[in-house]
Amino acid sequence: MKTTLDELLAFRTVVDTGSISAAAEQLGQTSSGISRALSRLEQKLHTTLMRRTTRRLELSEEGQLFLARAREILQSVEAAEDELACRHLKPAGKLRVNAASPFILHVLVPLVNDFLAEYPDIELELHSGDSIIDLIEHRADVAVRIGTLRDSTLHARPLTSYRLRLYASPAYLKKAGRPTKVEDLARHALLGFTQPEVLNTWPLRHPDGDGLAITPTIAASSGETVRQLALAGAGIACLSDFMTGPDRARGDLVQVLMRDTLEQRQPVHAVYYRNTELASRIRCFVDFLALRLASA
Repeated sequence: MKTTLDELLAFRTVVDTGSISAAAEQLGQTSSGISRALSRLEQKLHTTLMRRTTRRLELSEEGQLFLARAREILQSVEAAEDELACRHLKPAGKLRVNAASPFILHVLVPLVNDFLAEYPDIELELHSGDSIIDLIEHRADVAVRIGTLRDSTLHARPLTSYRLRLYASPAYLKKAGRPTKVEDLARHALLGFTQPEVLNTWPLRHPDGDGLAITPTIAASSGETVRQLALAGAGIACLSDFMTGPDRARGDLVQVLMRDTLEQRQPVHAVYYRNTELASRIRCFVDFLALRLASA
């Protein structure tokens, strides 16, 4: 391999900060050193990665393609370094984790004993909530977020993804009948969310296109409440796979409109601010989650 990690890091940092001088300051190097690294990289690749003017830097088409690969490589190296560091460290102290109530109940709680057995000196706090919180304001060290991320100021690590499906209880289907096509939902009780509104768009194919915006008959702020309503026979709900495994296995929830359901998955990320003091605790927790959820 002709390209070095230092050159990849210089390239990524220049793009992220917007200038050679800002990248040099962030990396603790000189502007001339960063500039030379970029020139070496372009010479090795026999292409122009970015066009430099007096006012701004602009990525070429080749630069955009190479940037995506550079990010993947650097993230993989950073993850490997973090994983090895955790093996040599004994992280201790309080670790505050925030996640939606259903994710804590159905995913995190079953993993707590194994995590604390591996890291006994960590004092784990699980804070549940069904809205996106400000990590600093709520003194959270790391949060698990489900769905598309919007806050670019956070460091995000992908953990897994879960599929969305439509479910109802056998008791509800016996009472109201089983829908056989999307149009049948108009005569059914639909269980949805008070917010965010995107959760009330169900992954269904229908004559007008993909994705059906529903008006809930009953709306709740928590996914766990929606699940319990579905189990109680109150209507049809759109729920993530991580919440429904045992319910499906026992037959307490039955999937409906299977043929019309799109293959739509919710991404799951661990998000946190870069913080040296807390890095070992955060790093070990995120590595643990990534490993367990990848094999789930």
